[in-house]
Parts: sequence; structure tokens; C-alpha cells
Amino acid sequence: MKKGIDKLVYQAVFGSATKKSSSRKKIYQMALKNNIVPSSINDLYMSRGREELPHNFTVPAMNIRGMAYDAARSAFKSAKKLGVQALIFELARSEMSYTDQPPMEYVTVMMAAAIKEGWSGPLFLQGDHFQAKQESAATPKPGEIESIKKLIKDSINAGFYNIDIDMSTLVDLDKETEAEQQVANISYSVELTKYVRSIEPEGVTVSIGGEIGHIGGVNSSNEDFIAYIDGYNQQLGKNLVGMSKVSVNTGSSHGGVVLADGTLADVSIDFSILKNISKLGRDKYKIGGAVQHGASTLPDEYFNQFVKSEAIEVHLATGFQNLQMDHPDFPKDLLKEMYSWLDKNHQSEKKEGMTDEQFHYKLRKKAWGHFKKQVWDIPEDIKSKIRKTLEKRLNFSTKN
Repeated sequence: MKKGIDKLVYQAVFGSATKKSSSRKKIYQMALKNNIVPSSINDLYMSRGREELPHNFTVPAMNIRGMAYDAARSAFKSAKKLGVQALIFELARSEMSYTDQPPMEYVTVMMAAAIKEGWSGPLFLQGDHFQAKQESAATPKPGEIESIKKLIKDSINAGFYNIDIDMSTLVDLDKETEAEQQVANISYSVELTKYVRSIEPEGVTVSIGGEIGHIGGVNSSNEDFIAYIDGYNQQLGKNLVGMSKVSVNTGSSHGGVVLADGTLADVSIDFSILKNISKLGRDKYKIGGAVQHGASTLPDEYFNQFVKSEAIEVHLATGFQNLQMDHPDFPKDLLKEMYSWLDKNHQSEKKEGMTDEQFHYKLRKKAWGHFKKQVWDIPEDIKSKIRKTLEKRLNFSTKN
């Protein structure tokens, strides 16, 4: 079974329409047989909110952008070795597009990786940053909300039973009070929550997350959080299950801050934001707590602070991508080709004064989709070395 899964998942991704359909069905059936079941993490988080669980864990949520099957294999192998059951595999709305990984394909690949590594248990799949593009202050672009609803439906139908609603782009910081700033964020978060509840499968309570501040912008505050949750709960009413967590901004940014030579700048994180808002979430609202984004490129000594700060979840993406693309065995000609493609097709995104190193580092995530098959076809001996590097990083720990 484990040997045949390589060919089966390849057909599920690159085969004809008929081959894709039959291969995905076989993988899904194999996964269920091996107790690999798409699940919601809502009950776990809400139990923490009710103080029925200790605060001594933070759930990792990993955005698997490229080399998806191999990266997920590394994660499952490490999870099995360490006895970890609560881990999330996720993709943001934007990532699904530029990595060319629609929800159904992503679920299939994650299942196949779990089967390959002999892992079993609840499979937490998450739609990360289901985010609205802004037309003007507090106003989404025309059609945005309907597009997000379609994505939510496709994702839930595929097995994504954890959805992060991100309307933080609609927060209007020009307004005087926190309640006024959060008005659009609240109303659209409520609308999308109601939509999720209307389509979730019977017996499943999809875990929903909100976001009070755009990651990489102004740091979040207790006042932001209270204004958002109070307004959200009031509009949602008492008959529907609300959110289980809220993402906050602590000073991090997605992918880190890139210097002119392509290296990353030191970043200061305010861990008190995580601790204070997580405590508020449990004490006042009985929800899991605060979520940290943009963590994978932070210094190693920061990582034990997430548990100490009682963060319920931490999002990890670019650091894994760097281990793949910067690996000494990653094909140099392929990476060069990827950069040339970016130069040709994404030059409009190169900001004034940005060096080539900064541009390539910042944008190379957008090359995964175009080169998906070439990356998948990297020789197995090379992929094995990259997997081992990922495993070593995933097994990393710091002393408390």
C-alpha cells in the first residue's frame, strides 16, 4: 500500500480527469480505512476556552506551498515520532491560487502523505486567510464576499473543517473608536460565519477563526479584541456557534522583513499581546485564545514563547519554503528558471528600490504553481535529502 501510494497521488494531481477522480476516491477510501479522518479542531479549542485543558500547548498550523507531498510526509513522520496528534495543514486563499492547489487536491495530497508515513488520527485541514480585498475604507471589492463563500463551500466539501475568516483588511483605523474601526470586520465576519453554519456537514461544527488586525500592520490591543468579539457575538446571536480563536498582530509579518541582500531583519514580537488576549478570550468569551501568524522565520529562541504566552495556534510557512528552495541539493537550474519566470511575469510587483535578492525572496512563493510538476519530478534521492532537512527542523525544540 505505502509503495503504491506514490503513483496513486501522482495520478491524483497530474493525471487525466478520469484518473484524477478515481485516484482521489481510492486515496480517500484508504485514508478512512486507516483512521485518517478530516476533522474540526473546534471542540479542542473550546475545551481550552472553558479551562478544561491546560495551557501548555500551542497547535502548529503549517502552510504547505511547494513539494506538498514531500513536505507533508516530513510533517507526519515527525508528528508520529513525537506523538503529536494536534497539527493543522492549511492554505490561504491566495496560496491556493499561486501554488495551483485547489482544496480537493490539497486534501488528497495530505491524506496520501499520512498514508505513506503510517500516521493516523484526526486530519485538521484549514482554510487560512480567507480574506477580502478592499475596494475602499471598510468596503470589499464587488463580488468579493460571494467569491469567498464559493471558496468556503468548495473547501468544506473537500474536507476543510477549519476556516479562518479574515476581514481584517476592512478595519478602518481612521475611525475614532475601536468599535467603529471594527464595524465592517464584524459584519462580514458574521455574514460568513452564518454561511459556514448553513452548509457544514451534519455532525461537524467547523472551527471558525476571526482576525482583528492585518498581519504586518498595527499591533493588536485588548480594546480591539473586545470591540470585535462583543460586536460579533451581538450580531451573531445565541443560536449559532461562533468562533473558537482570533488572530492578532504582535509585530510579525508574513515571510519576515527582507533586507537588500535577501537576508531577514531582526523582528521584535510583543508576546504580551498573545498572553493578554488569550486570557481575555478564555475568561470573558470562553474561546480558545489568540493565534500568532508569520512565525516560521523568527529566531529559534522565540519558539518556546508561544506556549508560555498561551497562544492557541501558531502559523508556519516561509521558513519551510526556505529550507526547500535554499537546500544545497535543490536543483540550481530549476531555481534559476523559477527566478527568470518571476522576472518575466511578476515584474510589476517589484517595488521601487527593491533589489533582485529582495524581489526573488519575496515573490518566489508565487513560482510553485507554475513549476509544480517540475518540482514533483525532482529525483527521489534529492527529495529524500530535503525531507530529512525538514524533519530535522520539525523535530527542533527549545528548553523552557
